[in-house]
Amino acid sequence: MQTESHVLDKPPPGAADDWTIPQDWERYTEEEHATWDILFDRQRRQLPGRASERFLAGVDVLKLSRPGIPDFEELSARLMDATGWKVVAVPGLVPDDVFFDHLANRRFVAGNFIRRRDQLDYLQEPDVFHDVFGHVPMLADPTFADYMAAYGRGGLRALEFGALDHLARLYWYTVEFGLIAEPDGMRIYGSGIVSSHGESVFALDDPSPNRIAFDLKRVMRTNYRIDDYQQVYFVIPSFEELLRVTVETDFAPLYAELERESDLGPADVLPEDVVLTAGTQDYARQKAAE
Repeated sequence: MQTESHVLDKPPPGAADDWTIPQDWERYTEEEHATWDILFDRQRRQLPGRASERFLAGVDVLKLSRPGIPDFEELSARLMDATGWKVVAVPGLVPDDVFFDHLANRRFVAGNFIRRRDQLDYLQEPDVFHDVFGHVPMLADPTFADYMAAYGRGGLRALEFGALDHLARLYWYTVEFGLIAEPDGMRIYGSGIVSSHGESVFALDDPSPNRIAFDLKRVMRTNYRIDDYQQVYFVIPSFEELLRVTVETDFAPLYAELERESDLGPADVLPEDVVLTAGTQDYARQKAAE
């Protein structure tokens, strides 16, 4: 989900009306391909036993005919066969209505640049590794692929209600930073976690954050931070349940309720919360003191 204001109000030169641009795979340097390979290899080795089984299964869609940054055309062909999705390149952040329309039509927008070697562990703006390694494996799962398309349709409706801030929290705490309860334990699936070497450990192992059972309204009341590890993670029981709740909920009255209620901070815990692990919040306090 896009988290910063947009500078441009129309497609930049070279972009189509829907803001897509050619990936220009041939322009990537050996250094850029090598950076992808470093990032891919260390996450591939780190994530078994941490990431959802469905994410790990979806990683196979990224194992293409050449090493380095995936060619979006080749990747889209494999993804289309799996779930009817494709990956399209964009010049950066796009307007919300454009973003939602792409999702609703099973097109995932991805930046086509990659971070530098000195940015391996943190980059504020999503690059091709976050967008492709983080998101695409889950788009190869039919249930999650349907959830993403449903979210896109819901986003277009949310614009009509002026409720985008609330809906953005759902994306943040599921697509970007979601956890799932699997038979062998809690696992990560959110793209912001699986693409991060540090947070893929922190999200499961650190005693600092709260881990709370997913509740749609609770999630949509909760603010988030974009510049550090999360203070709370919401844990879904299954992808099927996440999809069911999303498509069966009438969001219009929910938005009205949310407007009447106060927002919650990332560290807040309510009496009715199902707290799976109670966090110490030590990490957040330490960072605040620095």
